[in-house]
Amino acid sequence: MAGSSELPVTDSSVPPDLERAVHRYLDHLTVERGLAANTLAAYRRDLTRYLEFLTGPTEASEGGSASAPPEISTEHVRAFVRLLHEGSPEHPALSTRSTARVLAAVRGAHAFWVAEGLCPVDVASRVSPPTPPQRLPKAIALDSVEKILSAPDPESPAGLRARAFLELLYATGARISEAVALDVDDLAGLHDSELSFVRLLGKGNKQRMVPVGSYAKKALDQYLVRGRPELSRHGKGTPAVFLNARGGRISRQTAWTMIKDAAELAQLGEDVTPHTLRHSFATHLLEGGADLRVVQELLGHASLATTQIYTKVSVESLREVYATAHPRAQ
Repeated sequence: MAGSSELPVTDSSVPPDLERAVHRYLDHLTVERGLAANTLAAYRRDLTRYLEFLTGPTEASEGGSASAPPEISTEHVRAFVRLLHEGSPEHPALSTRSTARVLAAVRGAHAFWVAEGLCPVDVASRVSPPTPPQRLPKAIALDSVEKILSAPDPESPAGLRARAFLELLYATGARISEAVALDVDDLAGLHDSELSFVRLLGKGNKQRMVPVGSYAKKALDQYLVRGRPELSRHGKGTPAVFLNARGGRISRQTAWTMIKDAAELAQLGEDVTPHTLRHSFATHLLEGGADLRVVQELLGHASLATTQIYTKVSVESLREVYATAHPRAQ
């Protein structure tokens, strides 16, 4: 049965106490928590591998095997996580995400055994999965940005819209969702006598005012005067800034298509995603000497730690420049 707590295949070398303990946990998941059949199957598979590790020959170098829950140590759990992530002749290495999933099953079992009095201490509670590699944001060079921004046709309503949208993304670092959600009233500061700005509504409905440079301001003005009125004729009077061919607010998919089409027209030969202009905005600001906290405010990040990832991008850029420009860098 798919929902049975029976373990898949265990050889006779698995100590009865360990096998019974795992059975009790799986019964708990089946009866009391009512987990789905596929989830239960994953738990059974992960815990079977854990039993194999605890009682198999790989334990010879890890402090001896365990025959009951009280004999399992924190080092057993840590060694198991290392083996999952590094792989073995019997099993290929798991990704960070898959390793974390298996560890979740193991930690759940240990917490249950402590609650049921089968074990005095939860030795798995402090074991963490491997840290996933940090993906640096994809930023592109300024000349590539300029090629993208100038790619749309400025003679058609759709082209004016695309150019204004792209200029806005790079000028403000707005998220795609924030730019799509813009209403005309959010551009009230666009014609401020001292500094043009727009109002963006970010995560958690948090508003922020972001300056807009002259290039984006000009592109928005041209769209609002020549492009938007033409598109709005087909709709019912929406306050949205960026309109689709039917006069309604554009979708995220339409926004993504505008970026993709502009990148193809620019013939960059590199992958450009909806977030590329936002990442480039932040990276170029920091490379130009902007304060990290200012960039944090402009991006709408709640935590400075989120913004600090862009400092690593700048360091990578410096390393590349040094490696290619310094005569004794090699």
